[in-house]
Amino acid sequence: MNSPMLQLLVLAGIAVFLILRLKNVLGTREGYEKPPAPPSSGKTADRRGFEVIEGGPDRDIVDHVPEGSESAKALARMKQLEPSFGVADFLSGARGAYEMILMAFERGKLEEIQPYLAPDVYESFAEVVHAREEQGLTIEAEFVGVRETTLTEATLDPDSQLAEITVRFVGELTQVVKDRDGTIVEGSSSQIKRQKDLWTFARTMGSDDPNWQLVATGE
Repeated sequence: MNSPMLQLLVLAGIAVFLILRLKNVLGTREGYEKPPAPPSSGKTADRRGFEVIEGGPDRDIVDHVPEGSESAKALARMKQLEPSFGVADFLSGARGAYEMILMAFERGKLEEIQPYLAPDVYESFAEVVHAREEQGLTIEAEFVGVRETTLTEATLDPDSQLAEITVRFVGELTQVVKDRDGTIVEGSSSQIKRQKDLWTFARTMGSDDPNWQLVATGE
């Protein structure tokens, strides 16, 4: 066997040996794994560090309300009553509901959103729409987007299990108000209007109806 071939075999053997040694030290990783814990300063491993990490705050809650607050406690109880409930999922749905309800109100098409409104909210909206119609006013509106969706408060009645979540929205839309003759009396189709709303949604946790209703509005 010539010298170059011998050297190649020796190098290959060393490489195999090193690979086997590395596998023994590092192990085999598949997919995502948690990084190894830092070494303990004492002789016995401190398990409390692991407990804090594994049993830490629910990020789905504390990313939206202060940890330990009454709202955080209410949201935690909602999750206990209904494990499929998620705060981030709720806010995403509330964002979509805000656009749908706001645009239906602007265009006077309340029948499309009546199932999502509490009776007193529906009546309040209907009065405004009726007043516009009596004055011969029509609104042409286009939704631009939501700049802010912030959970401001959450409560849960321990007896009825009725949950209420209040959300602050900052939306943007264009709005044009026209009279009977089609003359623009307010707004502009090229000017973006910023709208701020404080809406409260309610639902009985654990009920068969998955829909939240808008029960209160404010600014």
